[in-house]
Amino acid sequence: MDFELKPHPKIPKAEGPLLVCVLDGFGENEVKDDYNAINIADTPCTDALKEVPGRWRTIRAHGTAVGLPTDDDMGNSEVGHNALGAGQLIDQGASLVDQALSSKSLFEGEGWKLISEAFESNTLHFIGLLSDGGVHSRTNQLFSMLKGAAEKGAKKIRVHILTDGRDVPDGSSIKFTEELEEVLKELEGSGCDAKIASGGGRMCVTMDRYEADWNIVKRGWEAHVLGEAPHTFKDAATAIKTLRKEGSEKPVSDQWLDPFVIVGEDDKPVGTIEDDDAVVIFNFRADRVIELSKALEYEEFTAFDRKRWPKTRFAGLMQYDGDLKLPTNFLVPPPAISGTSGEFMAKNKLSTFVCSETQKFGHVTFFWNGNRSGYFDESLETYVEIPSDTVPFNEIPEMKAREICEAGKEALRSGKYDQVRINFANPDMVGHTGDLQATATCCTLVDKCVKELLEVVDEMKGRFIRDKKTKKPIVAEGKVVSLTSHTLAPVPFAIGGAGLPDDVKLKEGMPEAGLGNVAATLFELMGYAAPSHMLPSMIEE
Repeated sequence: MDFELKPHPKIPKAEGPLLVCVLDGFGENEVKDDYNAINIADTPCTDALKEVPGRWRTIRAHGTAVGLPTDDDMGNSEVGHNALGAGQLIDQGASLVDQALSSKSLFEGEGWKLISEAFESNTLHFIGLLSDGGVHSRTNQLFSMLKGAAEKGAKKIRVHILTDGRDVPDGSSIKFTEELEEVLKELEGSGCDAKIASGGGRMCVTMDRYEADWNIVKRGWEAHVLGEAPHTFKDAATAIKTLRKEGSEKPVSDQWLDPFVIVGEDDKPVGTIEDDDAVVIFNFRADRVIELSKALEYEEFTAFDRKRWPKTRFAGLMQYDGDLKLPTNFLVPPPAISGTSGEFMAKNKLSTFVCSETQKFGHVTFFWNGNRSGYFDESLETYVEIPSDTVPFNEIPEMKAREICEAGKEALRSGKYDQVRINFANPDMVGHTGDLQATATCCTLVDKCVKELLEVVDEMKGRFIRDKKTKKPIVAEGKVVSLTSHTLAPVPFAIGGAGLPDDVKLKEGMPEAGLGNVAATLFELMGYAAPSHMLPSMIEE
């Protein structure tokens, strides 16, 4: 690949830096009512950007536009940042797994051969998010693997479930559990001992990310591996209904269910993880299972006291970190993403400042850089992670927006960087809680922060792009229900800055333009011709 960036034939290089500002969860929505957090927030900066002719539009952020299997698949921050950074359409985790299941190659690879060594005399464990949301996992993929394992000789299977309520409607965990129980009953009928062994809500058990709170993983380890939890039940459906406090005025969200363990008639756990067992994490998305992968795979481990470390045949559904080669064994090979915008920046000696808080730091680094940890060239790249709060996000809806804003302004004014890339996490993270007023509060603050950043861009005669994501409420049985999941909605996109010539506008066409078109647009705004392998720029020629 030719990595040399050539000058743009019409757009000169800016005097100041390019600000790339991602507002996770803050977007455009056709439903503008009192249940739209952005609509009820005070957002004069956002409103003004929308009114600038030729410099605002919406782009696609879901389905085939970001490498997912179909246009019915919701987008999410991870595939979105892959597309933003790569400027290419990359088959994503869900697509790769679907292809591997369809072709049966998943059952023929080295990872499957490893776990099959446990089929005859030991237990095969599956751990992951029980959901059809398609963001971290999909139940149909789990069911296919369960059936495939039983057909290929697995004598004993245990499933450790994390309940969702975030990427799918809250309360749907009961439906997914009942569907899983039906599949396991079918396997039992064919002679395989198959049961649910443990579980808990995704936000407090197992699925921490970016090492924000290892206690979440510790609770999962104790339930899944050791069979230790504050609650024990004879079956998972009863566990979930009880822990949710079904029928109460304020049921507990699926996201926040306490860890639980399923016990037999002898009151002993039905599925602890032991030496020589096989373990498969069935999430295809990386960020919320990397920590569990480390706990399962690393002999040297200090994040928490594991009490015991069973030597298992462990495989991820995917390899979750290519640089760390974690896990060593996996069922589906990872997508190859090269030629990303970050790699081009580094190879052309262009400097970059990147900042977010813990909850989204990996998105503007790891995912943006093509699922790659670390730097392309540390002498040219500055990465700043601001630690996130470890409380429910709606309790402090401001999160770290103010600190991110101040770091961004300092970087813009420093004169050291060609590009300043930041992500405001709180509209997304607070929006996921379903707390309307808290989400409106954080949107108001983020709008103020963006205004301050754009003022500094103008001061430095720089340029900017602003990209957002969106959520909206749903109505069920005549009542408004908070939609905590991602959506199929398009993403607003804006350009501008005092350093951008007046005649630089966005194209009026390109109805299929998506997040993958942003990277080429970014380079043109910096005064360079876009790399030829990237999806077309949205700048008018």
